Amino acid sequence: MTLATPREQLRDLISDLAVVRGRVTLASGKEADYYVDLRRITLHHAASPLVGHLLLDALEEAGFGPADIDAVGGLTLGADPVATALLHAAASRGLELDAFVVRKESKAHGLQRRIEGPDVAGKTVVAVEDTSTTGGSVMTAVEALREAGANVVAVAVIVDRNTGAREVIEAEGLPYLYLYGLDDLGLA
Repeated sequence: MTLATPREQLRDLISDLAVVRGRVTLASGKEADYYVDLRRITLHHAASPLVGHLLLDALEEAGFGPADIDAVGGLTLGADPVATALLHAAASRGLELDAFVVRKESKAHGLQRRIEGPDVAGKTVVAVEDTSTTGGSVMTAVEALREAGANVVAVAVIVDRNTGAREVIEAEGLPYLYLYGLDDLGLA
């Protein structure tokens, strides 16, 4: 008997726990016959560590090792557990990698920050997201990071819906990395 690889384990968890069938309207306004609710994965005890390690591996394979990246994060809420999973995966390997959260808009009180966590000015960062349809959410984060003085070097997501995000992100000069496409999940 062959044991499933971490990649196969995560794919199966996504298929079993996160794919919800039925007509839904996505954040982009597009309609679909299913919804991939990746918070059911990124906040799951067995899946979250897999997310962190597999995305860290994908970044390293693409030439973005933790020694080259200071921090990861993206637009709250979808990116938050993804960034945290990466932070913990790196720490378990003895590597230093911070995480940050990009608010949809600056706070009106306190420090009035749009980006929470360690300061990203002058830092090399990767914008992350759980899933991407049009690339709108992650590009909102990229714009905020650039305004804050961060050097955004890539975008990484768990699932690409293959509906234009890659083209939007690559048009901004950023590599677009993802772990699974719809075909990998039997949704194409």
